[in-house]
Amino acid sequence: MERLQLDFNNMMQGQIGPHGLTDGDLAAIAPRVLAAQRTFMEQRGQGMMGWTSLPYEQGAVVEEILAYAQDIRARGIRNFVVLGIGGSSLGPIAVHQALNHLHYNELPDEKRPGPRLYVEDNIDPERMRALMDIIDVRETVFNVISKSGNTSETTSQFLIIRHALKEALGQDYASHIVCTTSRDSGSLVKIARAEGFRLFAIPDGVGGRFSETCPVGLLPAAVCGIDIASLLAGAADMDKRCQQQDMHQNPAMMAAALSVLSMEKGMNISVMMPYADSLRYVADWYAQLWGESLGKLKDTRGNIVRAGQTPVKSLGVTDQHSQLQLYAEGPQDKVITFLAVGDYRTGMPIPKDGVGIESTDFLCGHSLEELIQAERKATAYALTRAGQMNMTITLPTLNAHTLGQLLYYFQVQTALTGFMLGVDPFDQPGVENSKNATYAMLGRAGYDDKRRELEQAPKAEEKYRI
Repeated sequence: MERLQLDFNNMMQGQIGPHGLTDGDLAAIAPRVLAAQRTFMEQRGQGMMGWTSLPYEQGAVVEEILAYAQDIRARGIRNFVVLGIGGSSLGPIAVHQALNHLHYNELPDEKRPGPRLYVEDNIDPERMRALMDIIDVRETVFNVISKSGNTSETTSQFLIIRHALKEALGQDYASHIVCTTSRDSGSLVKIARAEGFRLFAIPDGVGGRFSETCPVGLLPAAVCGIDIASLLAGAADMDKRCQQQDMHQNPAMMAAALSVLSMEKGMNISVMMPYADSLRYVADWYAQLWGESLGKLKDTRGNIVRAGQTPVKSLGVTDQHSQLQLYAEGPQDKVITFLAVGDYRTGMPIPKDGVGIESTDFLCGHSLEELIQAERKATAYALTRAGQMNMTITLPTLNAHTLGQLLYYFQVQTALTGFMLGVDPFDQPGVENSKNATYAMLGRAGYDDKRRELEQAPKAEEKYRI
């Protein structure tokens, strides 16, 4: 079986010098990470840890999704549009980019395994207008994703699309909308049942940023031809590794220990740097998972702690030419995690016939895979020599199984890190405050107190405007 590997040599003093960690540091934190692991095991499948059951309990759901995906293709649907934000969009984007052709939408219909995919994860009016300019709603299915069923951004998109479909198709509009939402609560499930939309349920105990391996992510993936059974099998294999009690055998436990140790040494920035365009949006997905799960004002006892580590997205080799200077010679406040691929899925040789200039011709006879691998290793070396913490996660090859391992690994690492920091990794009170303020500004009933609070806020002063 192909297995993800975590290499943290470059976190240790033996490689980066005094700024690094020691075996003594790992031994000292072992009881804390073991306690977090025990909490993880005790709470598996309960409360907001329902996501730990997803790799095992969705056989019937997978069959239903695959049948629906086949029906969409049989109907000749040319576009599948996801309407969602946050965890409802970042996961589907990451998986699609990782496993499908990098120019999937531009492929001719006969070369694509499914309809074109668009994920509308913002409410910029120009963006929605641009989408409507390039699709025919009569040839499109819209997947409305919101667990609460009350997400303002997604609801607004839905209302626009519903109106457009009704104008174009009349009573047949309902067959062009599929909803992914809570089974029993929220507005969306009520609308879906009232108007006859196809419905897929988000299980209880699965928050948005932990939802990629439920219908939130599985449905768009299956529609576009991705092997969702293999994705879940990879998650299950990683789950088995993550049940080990020894952090030297459990990559998520070790990663959580390294994360907390680095934070305690002042590393308040986590840079995720994939060396594959296919993995670039995994860094976006990770940014929400890490930032929203750990960035908390209070711990679970109510103490003000302002916990968290700021996630930063980077891309190798692109950002060697924009960010690496800072990472190498700037403040020692970062941990850089490289996402590496052992063997790329395709080759691109560099021709042997050169131009007669040594500084160019030394590349002849090599390949782009050799070059990108050399640049990743050289970057890790340069950071290590500069005393900057870095580690590497390697997928032997990138496929649905190894991607399932990677996503599940990050989820467990995040949960364990949250437990070690004493915060709830599954809530997002700071986000809720922003949502409530939006409701108040737009006149939603029941938000009068928040509206009055906004009215009493200090007024902006002209002297601070230029």
